[in-house]
Amino acid sequence: MGAVSAVPVVDSRMAPGGPGYRRMSFALFLAGVATFALLYSTQALLPLISGEFGVAASDASWTVAAATGGLALFVLPMSAVSERYGRRTVMTASLAVAVTVGLLVPLAPSLPVLVALRALQGAALAGLPASATAYLAEEVRPKALVTAIGLFVAGNSVGGMSGRVITGWVAQEWGWRVALGVIGAIAVACAVAFRLLLPAPKHFAAGSLKPRVLVRTVREHLSNPLMCRLYAIGALFMTVFGGVYTVIGYRLTEAPFGLPQGIVGSIFLVYLVGTVSASTAGRLVGRLGRRGALYAAGATTASGLVLSLADSLALVLLGLVLITGGFFAGHAVASSAVSKTATEGRAQASALYQSAYYIGSSAGSTVGAIAFHAGGWGGTVSVGLLAVLGVVTITVLGTRAARARQRVLVA
Repeated sequence: MGAVSAVPVVDSRMAPGGPGYRRMSFALFLAGVATFALLYSTQALLPLISGEFGVAASDASWTVAAATGGLALFVLPMSAVSERYGRRTVMTASLAVAVTVGLLVPLAPSLPVLVALRALQGAALAGLPASATAYLAEEVRPKALVTAIGLFVAGNSVGGMSGRVITGWVAQEWGWRVALGVIGAIAVACAVAFRLLLPAPKHFAAGSLKPRVLVRTVREHLSNPLMCRLYAIGALFMTVFGGVYTVIGYRLTEAPFGLPQGIVGSIFLVYLVGTVSASTAGRLVGRLGRRGALYAAGATTASGLVLSLADSLALVLLGLVLITGGFFAGHAVASSAVSKTATEGRAQASALYQSAYYIGSSAGSTVGAIAFHAGGWGGTVSVGLLAVLGVVTITVLGTRAARARQRVLVA
């Protein structure tokens, strides 16, 4: 009898140009828009919030830190829920609750109530980031994963940009409460479109909600040195970003710039640079490798921080462009590396990254505002440069560890 020819295995996961890929990409892009528009909706409005409630920048910054802190606290439990009930189900429920709270936020009668609502909103949004990256890791072919995650991150940048620009101009005419109401309405539209567009998952396998299983999975991820380095890199990059964009509104409304609120909001158009750098992160990794891409992202961010020290508006804007491009490139590279490295418990692996990432955001928002209060913009920049130094140091350690493993294999 002749040999039986092997039947080629067809990869049924989505790929660029294939069925469902564009719908999936656009749906998750909209989810990213809604997430960041809601999560950072108060950031460009902090000077106005400070003025209405009579509080300092460090107090008003809690409206940002509470949201990112709530997300960081709940992202891991929500990832476990997504392992049991499905990524699309959890993402849909998270958006539904978050946009509902978003419609209540403008009605907050005091700063403590506003902070509490923002914390609840962040906790609701926790189901989005880890579930989205896990969905992509399961439904998209490996070669297209960095690009697909880059598009989701690009949606984050568009959401962050549009939320701040819109709130800036609306608040200048009608106040910060109306501005937050407009963002809430936009997020509702994004949430509805997301649910209608996202294809049903075909490769999801329900896992267990048993705490013992979750603890074991988390312990395995945290015992992986590469994973821990990636988590730390995400947190440090976000420390820079959170600090800079929490404080920049105060700097630009004060001397020597004295810009009106609408113009300050428009400064966030530089987020478009992040949209490009995140979506092209796959090509950057292809040219430089993962560690090379992280070095490039860190150097770009540090250059931007130094340039932003100038009292020239043009140089400050150029600095923000470099900070934004470097941050989003580094974030896309690190988050996609987590998804590719994890072979089991992908949602938990992504959740741990997101938790570290948003802890970095909360720390950056709070510490950056405190540093600004104590030492002006130079204090905030110093915090950012220390965080970039941490990224470079961790990447160097990773490079040395990889070389050591290679020498052992060769020997």
